[in-house]
Amino acid sequence: MSTTSVPVGADAPIVEVMATMRAMRRLRPDPVPDELLEELVEAATWAPSGGNVQAYSFVVVTDREQMARLAELWRVVCAFYLETFATVAPTRMPAERYERLKDALRFQAEHFHETPAVIVACYSMGDWTRRLAAQWRRFAGAMSSLGPRRAATFTAGLKAFGDRSEAASVYPGVQNLLLAARAHGLGATLTTWHLALEPEFKAVLGIPRGVKTFAMIPVGWPRGNLGPVVRRPAAEVIHRDRW
Repeated sequence: MSTTSVPVGADAPIVEVMATMRAMRRLRPDPVPDELLEELVEAATWAPSGGNVQAYSFVVVTDREQMARLAELWRVVCAFYLETFATVAPTRMPAERYERLKDALRFQAEHFHETPAVIVACYSMGDWTRRLAAQWRRFAGAMSSLGPRRAATFTAGLKAFGDRSEAASVYPGVQNLLLAARAHGLGATLTTWHLALEPEFKAVLGIPRGVKTFAMIPVGWPRGNLGPVVRRPAAEVIHRDRW
């Protein structure tokens, strides 16, 4: 697929949008209209939400002073990543392509203060969890009906169930946001590095203690071209009927 003929706009074919949604880390400093950023968040809200709880929130940062504060923290986590995790290239990525990726990471860190917008995807099950807790007798009865062994297994799995259910209610929305950005010709990338210093990022953004952050998404007009992604063939990742 030619990078010069990548379709953009609200009517861009969804399959082509997905196939050409590269992570774009080199962004121009030109502002993105507020109404367009709101469209991206609206697209995120269309995604599935576990139990239809819709306990998501999105912090949209465009203020230059706030972006500069985030940039200071971003340079710390980026430097750590480059000095540790990024010292070994993924098995399937040629060394020179991996070096280009690291160059893009460095560029993003050096120019993060110029990022037009950052969208932080958040989720909080606090209110819903408190309402569920009031029904503890129902839970006790249901646990009893499982039998001792299965009840113990179920109890041990509750944390993973809760954590992954929250993530499953956030990341589909993040993907929708990324697809909408790509359809509008914007560059974006899903990042989670901030989680290593989440309390400091939350302090800058004034995010309440009980609210979890799941992704920071820098958004802007790309300096490079939108183009096809490079991924493993589907046939290599499918296990039919069992592993």
